[in-house]
Amino acid sequence: MGGTNDILGIVLAAGEGTRMKSARPKVLHEVAGRSLVGHAMASAQVAGVARLGVVIGPDRPDVAKEVEKRAPEAKVFEQRERRGTAHAVLQATPLLEAGCAALVVLFGDTPLVRPESIRALAEAVQTGNTAVAVMGFEARDPTGYGRLITQGDTLLAIREHKDASETERAIRLCNSGLMAIRGTLALDLLREVKANNAQNEFYLTDVVALARAAGHGATYVLAPEEDALGVNDRVQLSVCEGVLQRRLREQHMRAGVTLIAPETVFFSLDTELGRDVLVEPNVVFGPGVKVESGAIIHAFSHLEGAVVRAGATVGPFARLRPGADLGEGAKVGNFVEIKKATLGREAKVSHLTYIGDAEVGEDANIGAGTITCNYDGFSKYITRIGAGAFIGSNTALVAPVTIGAGATVGAGSVITHDVEPDALALTRAPTKALPGWAKAFRERPENVAKAKKKS
Repeated sequence: MGGTNDILGIVLAAGEGTRMKSARPKVLHEVAGRSLVGHAMASAQVAGVARLGVVIGPDRPDVAKEVEKRAPEAKVFEQRERRGTAHAVLQATPLLEAGCAALVVLFGDTPLVRPESIRALAEAVQTGNTAVAVMGFEARDPTGYGRLITQGDTLLAIREHKDASETERAIRLCNSGLMAIRGTLALDLLREVKANNAQNEFYLTDVVALARAAGHGATYVLAPEEDALGVNDRVQLSVCEGVLQRRLREQHMRAGVTLIAPETVFFSLDTELGRDVLVEPNVVFGPGVKVESGAIIHAFSHLEGAVVRAGATVGPFARLRPGADLGEGAKVGNFVEIKKATLGREAKVSHLTYIGDAEVGEDANIGAGTITCNYDGFSKYITRIGAGAFIGSNTALVAPVTIGAGATVGAGSVITHDVEPDALALTRAPTKALPGWAKAFRERPENVAKAKKKS
Protein backbone atom coordinates (compact mmCIF):
# COMPACT_ATOMS: atom_id res chain seq x y z
CA MET A 1 0.00 0.00 0.00
CA GLY A 2 1.48 3.36 -0.99
CA GLY A 3 2.06 6.10 1.52
CA THR A 4 3.92 9.36 1.86
CA ASN A 5 6.94 7.92 3.66
CA ASP A 6 8.23 5.51 1.04
CA ILE A 7 10.36 5.70 -2.09
CA LEU A 8 8.88 4.66 -5.40
CA GLY A 9 11.22 3.43 -8.12
CA ILE A 10 10.25 3.23 -11.78
CA VAL A 11 12.62 1.42 -14.14
CA LEU A 12 12.28 2.29 -17.82
CA ALA A 13 12.90 -0.85 -19.87
CA ALA A 14 10.84 -0.39 -23.03
CA GLY A 15 13.62 0.44 -25.49
CA GLU A 16 14.00 -1.81 -28.52
CA GLY A 17 17.80 -1.77 -28.43
CA THR A 18 18.19 -2.06 -32.20
CA ARG A 19 21.91 -1.29 -32.01
CA MET A 20 22.45 -4.52 -30.09
CA LYS A 21 21.56 -6.37 -33.32
CA SER A 22 19.95 -9.11 -31.28
CA ALA A 23 16.75 -11.14 -31.19
CA ARG A 24 16.77 -10.58 -27.43
CA PRO A 25 15.57 -7.34 -25.87
CA LYS A 26 18.49 -5.17 -24.84
CA VAL A 27 17.57 -5.22 -21.14
CA LEU A 28 17.80 -9.04 -21.05
CA HIS A 29 21.45 -9.08 -22.06
CA GLU A 30 23.65 -9.89 -19.07
CA VAL A 31 26.67 -8.62 -17.22
CA ALA A 32 28.16 -10.77 -14.45
CA GLY A 33 25.40 -13.34 -14.88
CA ARG A 34 22.49 -10.95 -14.34
CA SER A 35 20.29 -9.14 -16.85
CA LEU A 36 20.71 -5.39 -17.31
CA VAL A 37 17.21 -4.74 -15.99
CA GLY A 38 17.90 -7.14 -13.11
CA HIS A 39 20.87 -5.01 -12.07
CA ALA A 40 18.78 -1.84 -12.06
CA MET A 41 16.04 -3.45 -9.96
CA ALA A 42 18.53 -4.97 -7.51
CA SER A 43 20.26 -1.63 -6.94
CA ALA A 44 16.89 0.02 -6.32
CA GLN A 45 15.93 -2.63 -3.79
CA VAL A 46 19.23 -2.39 -1.91
CA ALA A 47 18.84 1.40 -1.89
CA GLY A 48 15.60 1.06 0.06
CA VAL A 49 13.04 1.56 -2.69
CA ALA A 50 9.82 0.33 -1.12
CA ARG A 51 7.75 -0.06 -4.29
CA LEU A 52 8.98 -0.81 -7.76
CA GLY A 53 7.43 -0.42 -11.20
CA VAL A 54 8.97 -1.50 -14.49
CA VAL A 55 7.84 -0.09 -17.83
CA ILE A 56 8.39 -2.52 -20.69
CA GLY A 57 7.70 -2.51 -24.42
CA PRO A 58 4.57 -4.04 -25.93
CA ASP A 59 4.28 -7.80 -26.29
CA ARG A 60 7.39 -8.58 -24.27
CA PRO A 61 6.47 -11.52 -22.03
CA ASP A 62 10.16 -12.40 -21.81
CA VAL A 63 10.97 -9.10 -20.13
CA ALA A 64 7.91 -9.40 -17.86
CA LYS A 65 9.05 -12.88 -16.85
CA GLU A 66 12.52 -11.60 -15.96
CA VAL A 67 11.01 -8.82 -13.84
CA GLU A 68 8.86 -11.33 -11.98
CA LYS A 69 11.87 -13.59 -11.44
CA ARG A 70 14.07 -10.81 -10.06
CA ALA A 71 11.44 -8.78 -8.19
CA PRO A 72 8.13 -10.66 -7.77
CA GLU A 73 6.55 -7.70 -5.98
CA ALA A 74 7.27 -5.25 -8.84
CA LYS A 75 4.41 -4.00 -11.00
CA VAL A 76 4.83 -4.21 -14.78
CA PHE A 77 3.41 -1.62 -17.17
CA GLU A 78 3.49 -1.48 -20.97
CA GLN A 79 4.43 1.51 -23.06
CA ARG A 80 2.63 0.62 -26.26
CA GLU A 81 3.62 3.86 -28.01
CA ARG A 82 7.19 5.09 -27.61
CA ARG A 83 6.59 8.78 -26.93
CA GLY A 84 9.62 9.57 -24.79
CA THR A 85 10.85 9.10 -21.24
CA ALA A 86 8.25 11.22 -19.45
CA HIS A 87 5.52 9.39 -21.35
CA ALA A 88 7.10 6.08 -20.24
CA VAL A 89 7.05 7.08 -16.57
CA LEU A 90 3.37 8.04 -16.83
CA GLN A 91 2.52 4.48 -17.84
CA ALA A 92 3.00 3.70 -14.14
CA THR A 93 0.42 6.32 -13.11
CA PRO A 94 -1.38 3.93 -10.70
CA LEU A 95 1.79 3.76 -8.59
CA LEU A 96 2.23 7.54 -8.72
CA GLU A 97 -1.37 8.10 -7.67
CA ALA A 98 -0.83 5.98 -4.57
CA GLY A 99 1.62 8.59 -3.26
CA CYS A 100 5.25 8.43 -2.21
CA ALA A 101 7.92 10.48 -0.50
CA ALA A 102 10.12 10.42 -3.60
CA LEU A 103 9.98 9.05 -7.11
CA VAL A 104 13.27 7.75 -8.51
CA VAL A 105 13.44 7.06 -12.26
CA LEU A 106 16.04 4.51 -13.36
CA PHE A 107 16.89 2.90 -16.67
CA GLY A 108 16.94 -0.79 -17.51
CA ASP A 109 20.05 -0.36 -19.65
CA THR A 110 22.13 1.39 -16.95
CA PRO A 111 23.28 -1.56 -14.84
CA LEU A 112 26.16 -0.09 -12.83
CA VAL A 113 24.37 2.57 -10.78
CA ARG A 114 25.10 1.90 -7.12
CA PRO A 115 22.53 1.91 -4.32
CA GLU A 116 24.22 4.85 -2.58
CA SER A 117 23.68 7.01 -5.67
CA ILE A 118 19.98 6.11 -5.73
CA ARG A 119 19.62 6.87 -2.02
CA ALA A 120 21.33 10.24 -2.46
CA LEU A 121 18.89 11.16 -5.23
CA ALA A 122 15.85 10.23 -3.14
CA GLU A 123 17.12 12.08 -0.08
CA ALA A 124 17.83 15.23 -2.09
CA VAL A 125 14.15 15.80 -2.93
CA GLN A 126 12.85 15.17 0.57
CA THR A 127 14.41 18.22 2.21
CA GLY A 128 14.02 21.98 1.73
CA ASN A 129 12.54 23.37 -1.46
CA THR A 130 14.20 20.86 -3.80
CA ALA A 131 11.65 19.20 -6.07
CA VAL A 132 13.95 17.59 -8.64
CA ALA A 133 17.40 15.99 -8.37
CA VAL A 134 19.42 14.68 -11.29
CA MET A 135 22.34 12.28 -11.09
CA GLY A 136 25.33 13.94 -12.75
CA PHE A 137 28.87 12.81 -13.45
CA GLU A 138 32.14 14.33 -14.60
CA ALA A 139 32.73 12.88 -18.05
CA ARG A 140 36.23 12.29 -19.40
CA ASP A 141 34.77 13.02 -22.82
CA PRO A 142 31.41 14.84 -22.58
CA THR A 143 30.68 14.71 -26.32
CA GLY A 144 27.07 13.72 -26.92
CA TYR A 145 25.93 14.01 -23.30
CA GLY A 146 23.45 16.55 -22.02
CA ARG A 147 25.25 19.16 -19.86
CA LEU A 148 24.13 20.18 -16.39
CA ILE A 149 24.05 23.99 -16.16
CA THR A 150 24.56 24.78 -12.50
CA GLN A 151 25.16 27.56 -10.03
CA GLY A 152 26.66 26.13 -6.89
CA ASP A 153 24.47 23.19 -5.91
CA THR A 154 21.53 24.56 -7.88
CA LEU A 155 20.64 22.94 -11.19
CA LEU A 156 19.56 25.67 -13.60
CA ALA A 157 18.99 23.61 -16.72
CA ILE A 158 19.90 20.52 -18.72
CA ARG A 159 21.26 21.41 -22.14
CA GLU A 160 21.46 18.75 -24.83
CA HIS A 161 24.80 18.63 -26.64
CA LYS A 162 23.32 19.67 -29.99
CA ASP A 163 21.69 22.72 -28.36
CA ALA A 164 24.67 23.78 -26.22
CA SER A 165 26.84 26.80 -26.91
CA GLU A 166 30.59 26.45 -27.22
CA THR A 167 30.97 27.60 -23.62
CA GLU A 168 28.39 25.07 -22.43
CA ARG A 169 30.00 22.28 -24.44
CA ALA A 170 33.17 22.83 -22.42
CA ILE A 171 31.26 21.77 -19.28
CA ARG A 172 32.18 18.25 -18.18
CA LEU A 173 29.32 17.84 -15.70
CA CYS A 174 26.86 15.66 -17.60
CA ASN A 175 23.39 14.21 -17.21
CA SER A 176 23.12 10.48 -16.49
CA GLY A 177 19.36 10.45 -17.09
CA LEU A 178 18.55 9.20 -13.59
CA MET A 179 16.25 11.55 -11.72
CA ALA A 180 14.33 11.90 -8.48
CA ILE A 181 11.16 13.98 -8.07
CA ARG A 182 9.44 14.87 -4.83
CA GLY A 183 6.52 12.48 -4.51
CA THR A 184 3.83 15.11 -3.89
CA LEU A 185 4.78 16.94 -7.09
CA ALA A 186 5.80 14.09 -9.40
CA LEU A 187 2.49 13.34 -11.11
CA ASP A 188 1.61 16.99 -11.73
CA LEU A 189 5.05 17.82 -13.12
CA LEU A 190 5.08 14.80 -15.41
CA ARG A 191 1.64 15.66 -16.76
CA GLU A 192 2.82 19.18 -17.56
CA VAL A 193 5.55 17.96 -19.91
CA LYS A 194 4.75 18.88 -23.53
CA ALA A 195 5.91 17.32 -26.78
CA ASN A 196 7.26 20.59 -28.14
CA ASN A 197 10.15 19.13 -30.11
CA ALA A 198 10.95 17.75 -33.52
CA GLN A 199 10.52 14.17 -32.32
CA ASN A 200 7.07 14.91 -30.85
CA GLU A 201 8.08 13.14 -27.64
CA PHE A 202 7.68 13.88 -23.95
CA TYR A 203 11.11 14.27 -22.33
CA LEU A 204 11.75 13.64 -18.65
CA THR A 205 14.47 16.31 -18.63
CA ASP A 206 11.79 19.00 -19.14
CA VAL A 207 10.70 18.41 -15.53
CA VAL A 208 13.68 20.50 -14.33
CA ALA A 209 12.51 23.65 -16.13
CA LEU A 210 8.89 23.04 -15.13
CA ALA A 211 9.80 22.69 -11.45
CA ARG A 212 11.89 25.86 -11.48
CA ALA A 213 9.15 27.78 -13.28
CA ALA A 214 6.77 26.79 -10.50
CA GLY A 215 9.16 28.17 -7.87
CA HIS A 216 10.65 24.86 -6.75
CA GLY A 217 14.34 24.06 -6.45
CA ALA A 218 16.40 21.67 -8.55
CA THR A 219 19.78 20.16 -7.76
CA TYR A 220 22.15 17.42 -8.81
CA VAL A 221 23.88 14.53 -7.09
CA LEU A 222 27.41 13.77 -8.24
CA ALA A 223 28.21 10.13 -8.94
CA PRO A 224 31.20 8.35 -10.51
CA GLU A 225 31.10 8.19 -14.29
CA GLU A 226 30.97 4.41 -14.08
CA ASP A 227 27.57 4.58 -12.40
CA ALA A 228 26.14 6.30 -15.47
CA LEU A 229 27.45 3.87 -18.08
CA GLY A 230 24.59 2.80 -20.32
CA VAL A 231 24.40 -0.03 -22.82
CA ASN A 232 23.32 0.61 -26.40
CA ASP A 233 25.49 -1.91 -28.25
CA ARG A 234 27.75 -4.90 -27.67
CA VAL A 235 30.82 -2.74 -27.22
CA GLN A 236 29.23 -0.85 -24.35
CA LEU A 237 28.00 -4.16 -22.93
CA SER A 238 31.61 -5.37 -22.78
CA VAL A 239 32.71 -2.11 -21.13
CA CYS A 240 30.10 -2.57 -18.39
CA GLU A 241 31.15 -6.19 -17.94
CA GLY A 242 34.75 -5.07 -17.48
CA VAL A 243 33.84 -2.44 -14.89
CA LEU A 244 31.69 -4.82 -12.89
CA GLN A 245 34.28 -7.62 -13.02
CA ARG A 246 36.90 -5.22 -11.68
CA ARG A 247 34.60 -4.27 -8.81
CA LEU A 248 33.89 -7.93 -8.00
CA ARG A 249 37.56 -8.91 -8.09
CA GLU A 250 38.49 -6.12 -5.71
CA GLN A 251 35.56 -7.02 -3.44
CA HIS A 252 36.63 -10.68 -3.16
CA MET A 253 40.32 -9.92 -2.67
CA ARG A 254 39.56 -7.40 0.10
CA ALA A 255 37.43 -10.07 1.76
CA GLY A 256 40.37 -12.50 1.99
CA VAL A 257 40.40 -14.35 -1.34
CA THR A 258 43.63 -14.81 -3.30
CA LEU A 259 43.36 -14.29 -7.06
CA ILE A 260 46.70 -15.10 -8.67
CA ALA A 261 45.81 -13.35 -11.93
CA PRO A 262 42.71 -11.28 -11.12
CA GLU A 263 42.18 -9.98 -14.64
CA THR A 264 41.65 -13.56 -15.93
CA VAL A 265 38.98 -14.57 -13.38
CA PHE A 266 35.31 -13.87 -14.10
CA PHE A 267 32.58 -13.78 -11.47
CA SER A 268 28.82 -13.73 -11.33
CA LEU A 269 27.25 -11.16 -9.10
CA ASP A 270 26.13 -13.82 -6.61
CA THR A 271 29.44 -15.71 -6.34
CA GLU A 272 30.31 -16.46 -2.69
CA LEU A 273 33.94 -17.14 -1.76
CA GLY A 274 35.13 -17.83 1.79
CA ARG A 275 38.33 -16.60 3.40
CA ASP A 276 41.60 -18.06 2.18
CA VAL A 277 40.09 -19.43 -1.00
CA LEU A 278 42.75 -19.58 -3.72
CA VAL A 279 41.70 -19.04 -7.34
CA GLU A 280 44.24 -19.72 -10.08
CA PRO A 281 44.16 -18.04 -13.52
CA ASN A 282 41.42 -18.39 -16.12
CA VAL A 283 38.56 -19.51 -13.89
CA VAL A 284 34.90 -18.68 -14.64
CA PHE A 285 32.24 -18.57 -11.93
CA GLY A 286 28.75 -18.85 -13.38
CA PRO A 287 25.63 -18.02 -11.34
CA GLY A 288 24.95 -19.78 -8.05
CA VAL A 289 28.44 -20.76 -6.88
CA LYS A 290 29.53 -20.96 -3.25
CA VAL A 291 33.12 -21.84 -2.29
CA GLU A 292 33.95 -22.29 1.38
CA SER A 293 37.13 -21.30 3.18
CA GLY A 294 40.45 -22.84 2.23
CA ALA A 295 39.27 -24.40 -1.02
CA ILE A 296 41.45 -24.21 -4.13
CA ILE A 297 40.09 -23.64 -7.63
CA HIS A 298 42.82 -24.53 -10.09
CA ALA A 299 43.30 -22.94 -13.49
CA PHE A 300 40.89 -23.17 -16.43
CA SER A 301 37.94 -24.45 -14.40
CA HIS A 302 34.29 -23.51 -14.94
CA LEU A 303 31.79 -23.60 -12.07
CA GLU A 304 28.04 -22.96 -12.13
CA GLY A 305 25.35 -23.69 -9.55
CA ALA A 306 27.85 -25.58 -7.39
CA VAL A 307 28.97 -25.79 -3.76
CA VAL A 308 32.63 -26.42 -2.93
CA ARG A 309 33.12 -27.02 0.76
CA ALA A 310 36.07 -26.16 2.97
CA GLY A 311 39.44 -27.48 1.86
CA ALA A 312 38.20 -29.08 -1.35
CA THR A 313 40.14 -28.73 -4.62
CA VAL A 314 38.83 -28.32 -8.15
CA GLY A 315 40.71 -28.63 -11.42
CA PRO A 316 42.66 -27.71 -13.38
CA PHE A 317 40.36 -27.96 -16.41
CA ALA A 318 37.36 -29.11 -14.36
CA ARG A 319 33.70 -28.34 -14.87
CA LEU A 320 31.16 -28.21 -12.06
CA ARG A 321 27.60 -27.99 -13.35
CA PRO A 322 24.42 -27.11 -11.41
CA GLY A 323 23.80 -29.38 -8.43
CA ALA A 324 27.45 -30.30 -7.88
CA ASP A 325 28.21 -30.40 -4.14
CA LEU A 326 31.76 -31.24 -3.07
CA GLY A 327 32.34 -32.24 0.55
CA GLU A 328 35.15 -31.03 2.78
CA GLY A 329 38.55 -32.00 1.42
CA ALA A 330 37.08 -33.60 -1.69
CA LYS A 331 39.10 -33.57 -4.89
CA VAL A 332 37.90 -33.04 -8.44
CA GLY A 333 40.84 -33.17 -10.82
CA ASN A 334 41.66 -32.32 -14.41
CA PHE A 335 39.10 -32.97 -17.16
CA VAL A 336 36.41 -34.03 -14.71
CA GLU A 337 32.77 -33.02 -15.03
CA ILE A 338 30.36 -33.16 -12.09
CA LYS A 339 26.62 -32.57 -12.54
CA LYS A 340 23.86 -32.83 -9.91
CA ALA A 341 26.04 -35.00 -7.73
CA THR A 342 27.30 -34.94 -4.16
CA LEU A 343 30.81 -35.97 -3.20
CA GLY A 344 31.37 -36.91 0.42
CA ARG A 345 34.21 -35.75 2.60
CA GLU A 346 37.66 -36.56 1.14
CA ALA A 347 36.13 -38.31 -1.92
CA LYS A 348 38.41 -38.22 -4.97
CA VAL A 349 37.57 -37.98 -8.66
CA SER A 350 41.01 -37.19 -9.95
CA HIS A 351 40.85 -37.17 -13.76
CA LEU A 352 39.01 -37.79 -17.02
CA THR A 353 35.67 -38.67 -15.47
CA TYR A 354 31.96 -37.79 -15.67
CA ILE A 355 29.84 -38.07 -12.52
CA GLY A 356 26.20 -37.06 -13.01
CA ASP A 357 23.07 -37.65 -10.91
CA ALA A 358 25.10 -39.41 -8.25
CA GLU A 359 25.82 -39.72 -4.56
CA VAL A 360 29.44 -40.50 -3.73
CA GLY A 361 30.33 -41.41 -0.16
CA GLU A 362 33.25 -40.10 1.86
CA ASP A 363 36.73 -41.41 1.07
CA ALA A 364 35.50 -43.05 -2.14
CA ASN A 365 37.99 -43.10 -5.01
CA ILE A 366 36.80 -42.88 -8.63
CA GLY A 367 39.36 -43.96 -11.22
CA ALA A 368 40.18 -42.25 -14.51
CA GLY A 369 37.73 -42.65 -17.37
CA THR A 370 34.79 -43.62 -15.16
CA ILE A 371 31.32 -42.48 -16.15
CA THR A 372 27.90 -42.73 -14.56
CA CYS A 373 25.49 -43.69 -17.32
CA ASN A 374 22.59 -41.68 -15.92
CA TYR A 375 20.37 -41.13 -18.96
CA ASP A 376 18.56 -43.69 -21.13
CA GLY A 377 17.22 -41.18 -23.64
CA PHE A 378 14.04 -40.57 -21.66
CA SER A 379 14.78 -40.39 -17.92
CA LYS A 380 17.64 -39.68 -15.53
CA TYR A 381 18.66 -42.23 -12.86
CA ILE A 382 20.83 -42.07 -9.75
CA THR A 383 24.11 -43.84 -9.08
CA ARG A 384 25.03 -44.37 -5.41
CA ILE A 385 28.64 -45.10 -4.45
CA GLY A 386 29.24 -45.98 -0.82
CA ALA A 387 31.87 -44.64 1.55
CA GLY A 388 35.36 -45.96 0.92
CA ALA A 389 34.43 -47.64 -2.36
CA PHE A 390 37.09 -47.93 -5.08
CA ILE A 391 36.04 -47.66 -8.71
CA GLY A 392 38.70 -48.80 -11.19
CA SER A 393 39.57 -46.89 -14.34
CA ASN A 394 37.40 -46.98 -17.46
CA THR A 395 34.33 -48.19 -15.61
CA ALA A 396 30.76 -47.55 -16.72
CA LEU A 397 28.19 -47.49 -13.92
CA VAL A 398 24.77 -47.96 -15.53
CA ALA A 399 22.16 -46.27 -13.34
CA PRO A 400 20.13 -46.94 -11.37
CA VAL A 401 22.85 -48.79 -9.51
CA THR A 402 24.36 -48.87 -6.02
CA ILE A 403 27.97 -49.69 -5.18
CA GLY A 404 28.16 -50.65 -1.52
CA ALA A 405 30.51 -49.14 1.04
CA GLY A 406 34.04 -50.47 0.80
CA ALA A 407 33.36 -52.32 -2.47
CA THR A 408 35.87 -52.48 -5.33
CA VAL A 409 35.01 -52.39 -9.01
CA GLY A 410 37.72 -53.69 -11.33
CA ALA A 411 39.03 -51.51 -14.15
CA GLY A 412 37.17 -51.72 -17.46
CA SER A 413 33.94 -53.04 -15.94
CA VAL A 414 30.38 -52.25 -17.00
CA ILE A 415 28.25 -52.47 -13.84
CA THR A 416 24.53 -52.94 -14.38
CA HIS A 417 23.57 -54.48 -11.02
CA ASP A 418 24.08 -53.44 -7.40
CA VAL A 419 27.36 -54.41 -5.74
CA GLU A 420 27.32 -55.50 -2.10
CA PRO A 421 29.49 -53.69 0.48
CA ASP A 422 33.10 -54.90 0.55
CA ALA A 423 32.58 -57.05 -2.58
CA LEU A 424 34.68 -57.14 -5.76
CA ALA A 425 32.78 -56.64 -9.00
CA LEU A 426 34.30 -57.53 -12.39
CA THR A 427 32.89 -57.75 -15.90
CA ARG A 428 36.25 -58.12 -17.60
CA ALA A 429 36.67 -60.81 -20.31
CA PRO A 430 39.65 -63.16 -19.88
CA THR A 431 42.79 -62.11 -21.78
CA LYS A 432 43.49 -64.29 -24.81
CA ALA A 433 46.91 -64.25 -26.54
CA LEU A 434 47.68 -65.91 -29.90
CA PRO A 435 51.47 -66.49 -30.19
CA GLY A 436 53.01 -65.26 -33.47
CA TRP A 437 49.73 -63.84 -34.86
CA ALA A 438 50.99 -60.25 -35.22
CA LYS A 439 54.16 -61.32 -37.08
CA ALA A 440 52.20 -63.51 -39.46
CA PHE A 441 49.75 -60.68 -40.13
CA ARG A 442 52.52 -58.25 -41.02
CA GLU A 443 54.13 -60.81 -43.38
CA ARG A 444 51.01 -61.38 -45.49
CA PRO A 445 51.89 -60.47 -49.12
CA GLU A 446 49.18 -57.82 -49.40
CA ASN A 447 50.38 -56.14 -46.19
CA VAL A 448 54.02 -56.28 -47.27
CA ALA A 449 53.05 -54.54 -50.52
CA LYS A 450 51.15 -51.83 -48.68
CA ALA A 451 54.11 -51.25 -46.39
CA LYS A 452 56.44 -50.80 -49.39
CA LYS A 453 54.09 -48.18 -50.92
CA LYS A 454 54.11 -46.17 -47.69
CA SER A 455 57.89 -46.17 -47.57
